Amino acid sequence: MTEPLAALPRPDRAALVAHARETIAKGSKSFAAASRLFDQTTRERVWLLYAWCRACDDIADEQDLGGELGTTPGAAADERLAQIRRLTDLAMAGLPTGNPSFDALGVVAAECGLTRAMAEDVIDGFALDAADWTPRSEADLLRYCFHVAGAVGVMMAVVMGVAPDDDDTLDRACDLGLAFQLGNIARDVAEDDRGGRCYLPAEWLAEADIPPGEQLRPCYRAALVGVAGRLAALAADYEASARVGAARLGFRQRWAILSAAGIYGAIARKVAAGGPHVWDSRVFTSRNEKIAHVLRAGLQALGRPRHAPHPRWSRMSLKALAKGT
Repeated sequence: MTEPLAALPRPDRAALVAHARETIAKGSKSFAAASRLFDQTTRERVWLLYAWCRACDDIADEQDLGGELGTTPGAAADERLAQIRRLTDLAMAGLPTGNPSFDALGVVAAECGLTRAMAEDVIDGFALDAADWTPRSEADLLRYCFHVAGAVGVMMAVVMGVAPDDDDTLDRACDLGLAFQLGNIARDVAEDDRGGRCYLPAEWLAEADIPPGEQLRPCYRAALVGVAGRLAALAADYEASARVGAARLGFRQRWAILSAAGIYGAIARKVAAGGPHVWDSRVFTSRNEKIAHVLRAGLQALGRPRHAPHPRWSRMSLKALAKGT
């Protein structure tokens, strides 16, 4: 039986920060490494927000800090989505949830002014997965990436002090999330396939003469490398746009964001260059490679980035696409 809200203890911030720190250390070594460059207050808030994102992802996908996707279909997926929404509503209302990762959202939302609408943009991505949605076009792909990662980038930017009405900087923060997710999709083709999912646009597969559901067969691997190259090229465009926005942050925040951009961007580039067998094992960046990216980002943070235009699909156009307008 669910414990009444009035009987739940009020969450302790220090305990939630400790929980969030452990979560990011286990759930994302790349982001954990980059987050060490933030000042303490920003670092703790980033961890708190990450803990909520990780918990939502794990509930939606029946995972434990990432890993193999679950395969429970239908009504069970809808129930998990309802759980995410219920706990998020409690957290955004400032109420204890009984789950430290959702309590973490409540704390960081209160401190930084995150809104329920921002959180709902992220949850809408889990709703797409619950509905067994697959992208047909490039626009569909980017719509999904917006919800599961671009919208997180917007929330992270607000946590770092970007004003909610600074649309251009928020657009570029969204672009960084899009770049990260495009790289993840390229890397996780085999893992997604084992979970019964495919995030490669059907139109791209058709253009590459890859039949639906057969992208990992040996005879189509060479063509699949070409599709991964398209993902990596698209990710690079969004990464370049995001670097312009990062230049508007404080030095330590800029250094952290550019470090993350380099680390995640390297994953997409490795997949694109890895050949037909790249999906036989999971692509990652080594500890030494992470250190190199952090050092390189420190030098980049001292300079000014090249100007980069917004890619064709950006935050507001993707939000409009999601609403069918």
